[in-house]
Amino acid sequence: MTCATLIGMQRRSDSEPGDLRDRADDLARDGGPDPETPSVEDLIAEYDEERPGRTLSPRLNRVVMAYCFVVALLVLRQVFWPLTQGNQFFLILFLAAVLPLVFVCYRMVRRKGELNAAMSNADHHEGGQTGGGATAAAAPRGADNPGWLDWLLAAIAVVVCLYPVLAPGGFNAFLDRQGLLTPVDVAMGAALSLLILEATRRTTGLVLPAVCLAFFAYAYYGGFLPISWPISHAGLDFSQIMNAFYNDASGFYGIPLDVCATYIVLFTIYGAVLDATGAGRFFIDISFATFRASRSAPGRTVALSGFLLGTVSGSGTATAVSLGSVAWPILKKAGYPRENAGGMLAAAGIGAILSPPTLGAAAFIIAEYLNESYLKVLLWATVPTLLYYLGILLAVEIDAHRFGAREVHVPAQSAKRLLLRFGYHFLSLFVIVVFLALDIPPFKAVVYATLVAAAFGLAERAISRRDPLDPDDPERPLGAALTDYARDMYHALAQGIRAVLPVAAVCAAAGVITSVIVKTGLGQNLASLLVDGAHTLSGGNPTLALILGATFSAIAIAVLGLAVPVTASFIISWVIIGPALQSMGASPAETAMFIFYYAVLSEVSPPTALAAVAASAITGGDAIRTMWQAWKYTMPAFLAPMAFVLTENGSHLLLQGSPVAIIWTTLVSMLAVAALAATLGGWIAGPASPLERALCAPAALLLLYLQPLSIAIGAACLAVAVALNLATRRRRLGATEA
Repeated sequence: MTCATLIGMQRRSDSEPGDLRDRADDLARDGGPDPETPSVEDLIAEYDEERPGRTLSPRLNRVVMAYCFVVALLVLRQVFWPLTQGNQFFLILFLAAVLPLVFVCYRMVRRKGELNAAMSNADHHEGGQTGGGATAAAAPRGADNPGWLDWLLAAIAVVVCLYPVLAPGGFNAFLDRQGLLTPVDVAMGAALSLLILEATRRTTGLVLPAVCLAFFAYAYYGGFLPISWPISHAGLDFSQIMNAFYNDASGFYGIPLDVCATYIVLFTIYGAVLDATGAGRFFIDISFATFRASRSAPGRTVALSGFLLGTVSGSGTATAVSLGSVAWPILKKAGYPRENAGGMLAAAGIGAILSPPTLGAAAFIIAEYLNESYLKVLLWATVPTLLYYLGILLAVEIDAHRFGAREVHVPAQSAKRLLLRFGYHFLSLFVIVVFLALDIPPFKAVVYATLVAAAFGLAERAISRRDPLDPDDPERPLGAALTDYARDMYHALAQGIRAVLPVAAVCAAAGVITSVIVKTGLGQNLASLLVDGAHTLSGGNPTLALILGATFSAIAIAVLGLAVPVTASFIISWVIIGPALQSMGASPAETAMFIFYYAVLSEVSPPTALAAVAASAITGGDAIRTMWQAWKYTMPAFLAPMAFVLTENGSHLLLQGSPVAIIWTTLVSMLAVAALAATLGGWIAGPASPLERALCAPAALLLLYLQPLSIAIGAACLAVAVALNLATRRRRLGATEA
């Protein structure tokens, strides 16, 4: 699923209240009166990597929804009855369908003052000027229909996208001209290149188009670089570049767009259908019902809610904001400082896109690049997910003790009753995993899961005759209830297409980067530079060289991820950094998961940390301190990928190896996460002294190295720290009793 999915979920009409907004209002009242804060939609618009779409007039919106519904039917048809002309033919039609829609649904420039309310929230201080709840402070935005230039660009996009199938001689003749494009072919390719870059700029900002232009310049002017430079090449003329972009398997119609059109779009539809059936509300409610009255319950609830809600949204930032609008009043009432609460929300938000069964969009690309099943990618992520959530839960427990968190009683139904009544929402998730285990392709498995979710939603609507997103909705006649259900499914299918637009633009633009790297050999050259640099700095020591190479790679991926969306970050890093890590001994699976985790973690990486900044806008905390708190909660996810590639035993964390090896490496890694939590949280059995924290820090690193000697030394350091802490605690308790 994509970062745009939850944005689409929030863009409901006023007559259709969203489940998260309703729950937020209830909890805000329970936690006490709070001043107004920006709406969930405005905060997502401000801080998510993918920009919000236009607010179209009702009439135009109906037309766009109908168009998107037709495109959704085309996508679903391709799953079971593929076009006989081949996959590239379908990709051409898919891009021709979605690219013009970007110019209709996304504005050329952001409207001045649109998000003043959201940005002003960052200026709130501790003096009670912040609050929870999701009530919108911003004034309602009026219709923002496209202008004549937008319609012109959309029309041109249709022409240049369909040109390969409508040109003289047809599609086969166009393919036969590969490497020998006519001047008209070149002109059409150039126009499509500019349109894709503009669509990417509208949906994700300036950085990725600028990167694409830099790669284009390198392809065109690379022949003028000194031949002694490692990155020099023979140079490509303009027609050769357009051929690579427009009529080559590594260009616009390469693996990234293929994954978007055959996997990601189906998962966005699935997420929209889940939301329409009330799954998002259920996931929040079951989380609150599971952890009742205890001082750790609010933090545990946030962690579980983030995981479940993320299966619907697939966006770290959007999940953090939506969850924060509900959970912040409870965390505030429990006594959590604003920055710690914001960090917890950000960590919970990105947890879902690091976790099975619905990893981020890059996971599908991993499966395609490595020619592995999506189920295997899910299995690779299992142990890292356990380590990630273990780190969050330990941090939650530590914070509850450090801050003296209070119990908060939240009115809720029992978890058992909720499961019996609404537990069917989990079935579609199980369907995906079971069908993947039966070797059913993921694009079919997700369609079957969508049908299961829709079928149970139909049964729910027929029996209760109420809107699942509005518990106060009056019971309707059966015919009216079914009509409303059909309308909601229609909107869900259409919303699935609208939600995938930013990712489609990014995947098409990624074709510029991948094709240049393939044609010029840049990836291999940069990989050689990275490897040579690591060997030089290490003095020829292979172990130190691998450590330095992995560290440099992690920093490079994280920095790249600060500027471009996760999907683009993974694609660029895979073709540049991937070969370097593999040449140093990492397997393709270890390399892919290493890159995937650091690409995702850019959402909580200082100095931008979009998920953390968005969460701070909800809590009113200081943005920088919130970033560092988020970093504390997510640190296990930053260190575990290093274990993948540093030693052969690291592959066991990806479920590669014997069961015994997998079990012992997992247990040792869990111990390392505990040491890390003690280091960052300053708590073991009681407050940890500087010496005890100083012992826990190397213990965590040595344990994660997963070699017998390092494990022994790390375990000894941790044992000494625990012994000192227990002794100090006993003395403190003895002094208190005396």
